[in-house]
Amino acid sequence: MYVWADGLYLQAWMEEQAECMLVLIGATLEGKKELVGFQVGVRESAQSWRELLVDVNRRGLAVAPEIAMGDGALGLWRALDEVFPGTRHQRCWQHKTANVLNKVPKSVQPAMKAGLREIHGAPTRAAAEAALAVFVEKYGAKYARAAECLTKDRDALLAFYDFPAEHWDHLRTTNPIESVFATVRHRTVRTKGTLSPTTAKLMVFKLVMAASKTWRRLKGENQLPKVVAGVIFRDGTEVIARPDNRAA
Repeated sequence: MYVWADGLYLQAWMEEQAECMLVLIGATLEGKKELVGFQVGVRESAQSWRELLVDVNRRGLAVAPEIAMGDGALGLWRALDEVFPGTRHQRCWQHKTANVLNKVPKSVQPAMKAGLREIHGAPTRAAAEAALAVFVEKYGAKYARAAECLTKDRDALLAFYDFPAEHWDHLRTTNPIESVFATVRHRTVRTKGTLSPTTAKLMVFKLVMAASKTWRRLKGENQLPKVVAGVIFRDGTEVIARPDNRAA
């Protein structure tokens, strides 16, 4: 199973300014997206995410997620290593792109953004690594903070290459969960400040569940059972084991 994680801030309703809605969306073997975790917590807190992951595990998530997608600022990653240590980390390219561009002047951002697309849009991991090296060579000396922001998460940014190519569009970003947040924000902005925290949490939950009825299945759903079964993929393609024809 795949999971996408993020936190939705609705500060006008939260009891503490740092509180937000922690949300986990998963993909089943059939490619269907489902809400698997939802609770109030602190987005940057490993403890908040640990509590949510333990609850998800207790409620029956017997098979650990194969890979989790999220922003690097989440406290999720440390908690994930404790509760589901075998789950791969994939950092969201949309968040990473914004973080890198925030460290350079606006005049540089269009060209740098194109360079980042060359990396995550590469057809193979080797090509992505080469594009990343070009990016660092081009910008590293003058914009060291931007280059370091990118390279420090190199492995987690390229994890998607070890999964089916049909799933790459789903795995490179947290868009499946961001689209849900956009719907919730649009529906709740009109009632800002008029609900109690408890009522607000219930309302957000119902909005997410209502939105889930329109979620599209993942492309290439026939590949998901292979992923769960442990089939190896390299650069998006299934690795077929060759029979050993050597004489005994």
